[in-house]
Amino acid sequence: MSPHPKNAPHFSTSPQGGGEQDRIRIDKWLWHARFYKTRALAQAAAVRGHIRLNGRRIEKASAEVRLGDLITLPRGREVIVVRVLGCGIRRGPASEAQGLYEALADSALDPGGGGP
Repeated sequence: MSPHPKNAPHFSTSPQGGGEQDRIRIDKWLWHARFYKTRALAQAAAVRGHIRLNGRRIEKASAEVRLGDLITLPRGREVIVVRVLGCGIRRGPASEAQGLYEALADSALDPGGGGP
């Protein structure tokens, strides 16, 4: 019998435990969350410094992502910020990947900036 039931989610959401599933390399997480088509593209973005983790510029694909971390990355002409909700153990379907993060609205990022 498989250690994971067929309908069980394939990511960890426990903020405790200290297990390997509570952290993951940023390139793998970006690939699992479907921000990049291939892991090599995710690695390249990290190495080029296009990604920020908790406000720090990342220049290594091996940087660790943990639950609750904020990741800033380019998406076309926009820049988005997401909060890590889970560390995937595989690259699953889009519906599963969307459970790995929460996209933060502009108002959540700049609470004092209401405009003119």
